[in-house]
Amino acid sequence: MQTQEAYFVAQFQPDLPPGVFNRSVARGQAVGQAIREWADGDGYAALHNCAYAPPAGDGLWTPTPPGYRPALQPCWGQIRPLVLEAGSQCSPAPPPAYSEEPDSLFYQEAWEVYDVVNNLTPEQLAIALYWADDPGLTGTPPGHSIAILGQVLAQQEASLALAAEAYARVGIAVADAFVACWWTKYEYNLLRPITYVHNVLGDGAWVTPVNTPPFPEYTSGHSVQSAAAAQVMTDLFGEISFTDQTHVSLGYAPRTFASFFAYAEEAAISRLYGGIHFRAAIELGIAQGKCIGQRVSAIGFRAEQE
Repeated sequence: MQTQEAYFVAQFQPDLPPGVFNRSVARGQAVGQAIREWADGDGYAALHNCAYAPPAGDGLWTPTPPGYRPALQPCWGQIRPLVLEAGSQCSPAPPPAYSEEPDSLFYQEAWEVYDVVNNLTPEQLAIALYWADDPGLTGTPPGHSIAILGQVLAQQEASLALAAEAYARVGIAVADAFVACWWTKYEYNLLRPITYVHNVLGDGAWVTPVNTPPFPEYTSGHSVQSAAAAQVMTDLFGEISFTDQTHVSLGYAPRTFASFFAYAEEAAISRLYGGIHFRAAIELGIAQGKCIGQRVSAIGFRAEQE
């Protein structure tokens, strides 16, 4: 960042009156300090990876194979959002009631995951792996959404003003999506499909093409954040087609979508193909994300909107 700042100073300072340059630098520093002070009040210091003892009981989350890692960020849903009033806003309906009865909706959703994973088509497997976006290996799910935005901005030859607004809105949307999603996850503490398949369906050797992440199942983070981003981008650009080349460098072929919600729906259903989410978490997660995106789109950015 210091190198980048020095680059811009060298580029612009020679052509600016000293007063303009000094006031501009001071203004930027003041804005940065204000943002930092505001950010310090979001609760992160106390809530980041807070102490947590998972509740025990039928249908509740327990650590999953292969790593059996402890719950990740159990208090993230209490972080102060950027646009939402709280993580509980846009909360979806409860998931289907937990049941081990074969005629129950919960059992049928679990069986669907089991059956789909056992009979994946090559295209379904490709989708599962393309959208896995594991932290440390890729830019993560919200990073993928922001990468899509960057490609669309280039495709649209967007102005700097539109690009700044778009990055702000999508960044806010995916940030609030994870706060809201994590509030929901730890409100319901629902077990993962692999736990149900091992313990209820009786297939203890069952493995999934995507490793199950270490936190409760409902709702799907992929579904919530991609739908929130898709809602914002649809409101900004309309219904347009685009090609996502985010993972070309990783050896994946580009994927083309007819709309932003087409990408969101594929990212969402990839989690069923990956064996880590039930259908309710995906479908209601998309609805949760749309709600968040609509609230982000409603905020005024330009002077004429305020």
